[in-house]
Amino acid sequence: MNRVLAHTYPDARCELDFGSPYELLVATVLSAQTTDKRVNLVTPALFAAYPDPEALAGADRARLEALIQPTGFFRAKADTLLKLGQELCTRYGGQVPGRLADLVTLPGVGRKTANVVLGDAFGVPGITVDTHVARLVRRFGWTEETDPVKVEHAVGILFPRRDWTMLNHRVIWHGRRCCHARRPACGVCPLARWCPAYGEGPTDPETARSLLKTEGRR
Repeated sequence: MNRVLAHTYPDARCELDFGSPYELLVATVLSAQTTDKRVNLVTPALFAAYPDPEALAGADRARLEALIQPTGFFRAKADTLLKLGQELCTRYGGQVPGRLADLVTLPGVGRKTANVVLGDAFGVPGITVDTHVARLVRRFGWTEETDPVKVEHAVGILFPRRDWTMLNHRVIWHGRRCCHARRPACGVCPLARWCPAYGEGPTDPETARSLLKTEGRR
């Protein structure tokens, strides 16, 4: 299944635009309850205004809120980003730490966000259990666990550690584009022959093809 996903999504990657660990961390915090596409529309101006943790820590709240408003929940996110900038400066010298144990102590950062940053900014293999991964690995029969940490460990046992980050991207791409929560496009799914959940969505190819998407909500 992983090989087929690799063939189906050869360009699979993190769909957030970033140029540094700091930018990916901020973008991932902003991506909650919105699409990566919307975040990518906001971050160029955001990073131009606040190019590093020091600038973010001293940001004018009203201006920060205005810049991130399109991502939704902008007041709460602004509060998180201000605290995040301050914590990075006071505890880590203005640098994003490269260890899971440190990342998860930062405001707005849980294991999911930490694994995104580690995998894509630091090259540390990890499995990010977002809504797509959690849904698909159960549909695939890879695990019956529901707790994100247990899902992370159960899936990790099945694959070599070096494959974790790319596997994660492929599963997320498949979940966003084909294997949707309510109506998976079973009739055009490249994994249909192996998937125990085949038939949860339309099996007619034409009907299923109409359900395919290009980008989705986190």
